Amino acid sequence: MAKSSTGNAGPGGRTGVRIVVAGDRGTGKSSLICTAATENFPTNVPPVLPPTRLPEDFYPDRVPITIIDTSSRVEDSVKLGEELRRADAVVLTYACDQPATLERLSGFWLPELRRLEVKVPVIVVGCKLDLRDELQQISLESVMSPIMQNFREIETCIECSAARQIQIPEVFYYAQKAVLHPTGPLFDQESQTLKPRCVRALKRIFIICDQDKDGALSDEELNAFQVKCFNAPLQPSEIVGVKRVVQEKLPQGVNERGLTLTGFLFLHALFIEKGRLETTWTVLRKFGYDNDIKLSEDLIPSSSYRRGPDQSVELTNDAIDFLKGIFELFDGDNDGALRPQEIEDIFSTAPECPWNEAPYKDAAEKTALGGLSLDEFLSLWALMTLLEPARTLANLVYLGYVDIPGAVHVTKSRRHNRKKQQTDRNVFQCLVFGPKKAGKSALLNSFLGRPFSDTYSSTTDERYAVNVVEQPMGNKKTLVLREIPEDKARRLLSSRESLAACDIAIFLHDSSDESSWKRATELLVEVASHGEITGFEVPCLIIAAKDDLDPFPMAIQDSTRVSQDMGIEAPIPISTRLGDFNNVFRRIVSAAEHPHLSIPETETGRSRKQYHRLVNRSLMFVSVGAAVAIVGLAAYRVYAARKNSSS
Repeated sequence: MAKSSTGNAGPGGRTGVRIVVAGDRGTGKSSLICTAATENFPTNVPPVLPPTRLPEDFYPDRVPITIIDTSSRVEDSVKLGEELRRADAVVLTYACDQPATLERLSGFWLPELRRLEVKVPVIVVGCKLDLRDELQQISLESVMSPIMQNFREIETCIECSAARQIQIPEVFYYAQKAVLHPTGPLFDQESQTLKPRCVRALKRIFIICDQDKDGALSDEELNAFQVKCFNAPLQPSEIVGVKRVVQEKLPQGVNERGLTLTGFLFLHALFIEKGRLETTWTVLRKFGYDNDIKLSEDLIPSSSYRRGPDQSVELTNDAIDFLKGIFELFDGDNDGALRPQEIEDIFSTAPECPWNEAPYKDAAEKTALGGLSLDEFLSLWALMTLLEPARTLANLVYLGYVDIPGAVHVTKSRRHNRKKQQTDRNVFQCLVFGPKKAGKSALLNSFLGRPFSDTYSSTTDERYAVNVVEQPMGNKKTLVLREIPEDKARRLLSSRESLAACDIAIFLHDSSDESSWKRATELLVEVASHGEITGFEVPCLIIAAKDDLDPFPMAIQDSTRVSQDMGIEAPIPISTRLGDFNNVFRRIVSAAEHPHLSIPETETGRSRKQYHRLVNRSLMFVSVGAAVAIVGLAAYRVYAARKNSSS
């Protein structure tokens, strides 16, 4: 299916490869390097060579190589470590005529690479092949197989002879190839299978190339694929040959319509097994993948989601319509919900399902079978777009969305919204503050429709909950609740822009506990003060949780006084135990929709405003007085001029 690729300078964006040669003294490191560079065996070699450069036309990939020779003396160990950490690949040498140097690979050198955290391909090279005792001939595979089982970083093994010019160029070709076309991301050596992320990428490529969407690549589609990736068409006989190879080994790899996905994957596994990794890497890179088998960052236009600290990113209506279509397409049983397997199927062309990890894993309401309704499906996309717009765009590409710049839009700044007394946002982020045991987690759970639990579990990390809130007149908004553990509040507020992305903040307290109320009030003052100082003021609401319990004495009087003093709404009583939420989620959204209201004012902030008013008033008075004085002076000058002229 593939021919040699040409004009592929710098695969993976590489402009050079740095190869460090290490090993015991006397194993032939310097002779190996010198012979590779000059094609002549040196008669007199210095103990350590200076850096040696192989030009870009030395190997087919046309990427220059810099080879670093090293000393194995103990006193040079620090410099050796520095060179190894800078390596793109490591060549470890042993002498074929000195078995002890082979044992040192697993006894010292490979563990040393791990200790230094050198995570690059390793090529094991047996030098001085011509000096091995003919009576001690053993196969390289039998010697190296146990070592490679324990040290998976070994890419390949080779034996050579500098004196007899045996396999010298191959050493650095394999080292360069291991960097430009690494095996690790593509293939599991132990199971001899393609790695899951490689399978997902190839599946996406297959779907893109299957223009008629019939589940197979026809001869025309195979040819188009070949031209795109390798700049050369396949001859009809070559296409027949490709399909015959697949069909002989895997009958289901070909059907009457052409090469199936199974056959397509089989071919790539075959290429890799035969050492032709450059074929699969060429295909992946032609379709925009990097060495981690993710879409290259330059394919995701950052300009489409570049924003200020108090702006947010949301999906456009076109992107939402596309995702609704994806939902319907993968809802195989038409039950209005995506089962876990159906969600995995949606992301089967992405590197992984992005919602299998925090903060997304438990952030949305699930059906009884662990699935997602359409609202929850779109809610998770809204949350990912809010937190990681680049990740949303990448996953839209994996799913087949084409107009990436038109997938998201940046909202107006909150300062602009406050000035205009309105907002264009459909997704609101709410920070949930409160002391321990106030009921923050219970509120998030109830927002997701989860039953109340008497079991208390302290939240140690920030947690998200996202859901759709239906407002009056059927208007739907997406609300993101972000729980801030009490001991993380101060750290959050240590950043000047920590409130910039927040549309509204709520402060929970246990209405039966006076100390809980006092701590919630302290948090409210801290947040309000931070907003006044930074200019990122946010609307705030107080929520009196556990309304089913007897309130502490003076509760109503204290809460009324604080809310009136700070100019915000009186506390909203709720009981998660009884399921009485007093329309709290609608009220949170309503407050966020009016960014100029419900903004608390501290005594310090009030004094500061009064001071500024006085200063402005004084400046105005001075300005008016100065203007009167200037007018008076002008009038006097006119009067004086007239008097002088009349006399």
